[in-house]
Amino acid sequence: MSGAWIVPRGHSRIAIEGELDFDSVGPLLAQTRRQFVGKERLEIEMQGVRRADSAGLALLVEWLALARRHGISLRFHNPPAALMRLAEITNVAELLPVVRGGA
Repeated sequence: MSGAWIVPRGHSRIAIEGELDFDSVGPLLAQTRRQFVGKERLEIEMQGVRRADSAGLALLVEWLALARRHGISLRFHNPPAALMRLAEITNVAELLPVVRGGA
């Protein structure tokens, strides 16, 4: 099954599971926009992401922009290695607030 979905983990934490690709990121962005409202921080767990392509990377950059617009702290926990390689190749890895290991 392709697609991606949100698993709530508390007020300031969500988990993303599934595949971040051109078909799934639009609906996922629409679903996650409300997660950026009324919070001081947001933690996004990504260890459940099975696959991600450049659309998935664009989603992370858009989430970062949303966080800045709403004045909240954002961290990505354990994004897929392939997604981080793509971020490095495109010179955006340094922009992404990534936490490896633990939560």
